[in-house]
Amino acid sequence: MDEKFRENGTLYPNYVAPGIKWGMSIDLNSCIGCGACVMGCQAENNISVVGKTHVLLAHEMHWLRIDRYFSGKPDQPDSIQTVFQPMLCQHCDNAPCENVCPVSATNHSSEGLNQMAYNRCIGTKYCANNCPYKVRHFNWMDWNGADCFDDNLYEDGRRDDLNDDLTRMVLNPDVTVRSRGVMEKCSFCVQRLQDAKLTAKKLGRPMKDGEARTACQQSCPTDAIVFGNVNDKESAIYKLRTQQQRERTFYVLEQIHTLPNVNYLAKVRNTEVIVGGDAKLDDMMNLHI
Repeated sequence: MDEKFRENGTLYPNYVAPGIKWGMSIDLNSCIGCGACVMGCQAENNISVVGKTHVLLAHEMHWLRIDRYFSGKPDQPDSIQTVFQPMLCQHCDNAPCENVCPVSATNHSSEGLNQMAYNRCIGTKYCANNCPYKVRHFNWMDWNGADCFDDNLYEDGRRDDLNDDLTRMVLNPDVTVRSRGVMEKCSFCVQRLQDAKLTAKKLGRPMKDGEARTACQQSCPTDAIVFGNVNDKESAIYKLRTQQQRERTFYVLEQIHTLPNVNYLAKVRNTEVIVGGDAKLDDMMNLHI
């Protein structure tokens, strides 16, 4: 970022997080697009499985998706190069979604988290429309029986097992089960962050780097995801951003001044031929512009 870009690029006052400030770094060199992070996030956060029919209706519920960018010539498969980019809520410090929520259901914490208060959300979808990253999802239906009560059975018989205690044990008890009519998105696994802080507090010491791990970070087989407190100068993510991989660090759509707390490390290819962006070698160049 340019000097003073954070302060001068907005009309809003600059808020400096005094204590913990959570951040995430994703290495595009290491990401292989396997989808383990997507499944880990889904299992950890009680995200509904909506099925193919509703995905075709744009009702998908994944909090984390993997975008794919291609370069090369479609008629020459050996020339195709692919970049996988996991895309989740960027937890922006100047989040466009927060300004438009009429009931303040989405707000910013002192630790840099873009939070969702589900019991305040009235489902206007203003936040989803205002999100440039399109990482918010509306809960169209009662997938997990969140609206169910004891002995309240559905007439179609398809969801009666959701009232069964054994069936509901598949859900993570540390995470709320959302009802229909609310927006959902990545929370940086806030339940895990709170657990790590409370554990350190009970031991009478500050929380150490690496004790708070998100589900996507834990499930990544290539360790492409690094998460931690960016205010801690001894943390892995601070060293990654400011020292070790400073030249490769970038933020998605940083020119619109959303100030994301998720950064990416640029993809580097060990080749003498640059395919992406070359009009002669890359027939798909204009598709990404």
